Amino acid sequence: MSDRDPVRLFLALWPEPPLRKTLSAYRDAWRWPAGAKPVTDATLHLTLHFIGAFARARLPALSASLAAVPVEEMVVRPADAEVWKGGIAVLRVHGDAALPRLHDRLGVVLADAAIALDLRPFAPHVTLARKAAKAKPPGEKPAFEWRADAFALVESLPGRSAHYEVLERFGVSPQTRSDFASG
Repeated sequence: MSDRDPVRLFLALWPEPPLRKTLSAYRDAWRWPAGAKPVTDATLHLTLHFIGAFARARLPALSASLAAVPVEEMVVRPADAEVWKGGIAVLRVHGDAALPRLHDRLGVVLADAAIALDLRPFAPHVTLARKAAKAKPPGEKPAFEWRADAFALVESLPGRSAHYEVLERFGVSPQTRSDFASG
């Protein structure tokens, strides 16, 4: 690949292994219709902003801008299970005030980089499956309190199924950063 090759990017809260296990168990408790495409364990996340195609040569500048965004610790808790139009099964989540503040701060950085923003209201969620129009959630929502103090710049790699690579994590101390695994 050359520096001119575009990458497909998004910003996300990326769960650590214990929370990923909780989210996976919740996903597995759903009743999925034939043809549903549950999201793999390794790709469960909460999207903050979708960036889309982005010039690889511009990544260092974007990374430097993202590194300057202040990140407060935030607490995210489960809300309701829903199946959205188009058959997207999600777990809606509620975050404290730090979550929308982070979303807004990141939006400013992206707009300054001439990246088009999604104009729909921010609806924090974890996608559990696609093609799941008649899916049935379990009777109880999962029990967790997600304490996040970082966000990730993630590349969506080409292929037949979703495969993501965390390129960089922002907002954590250097000692925590070295412990991060992209799942």
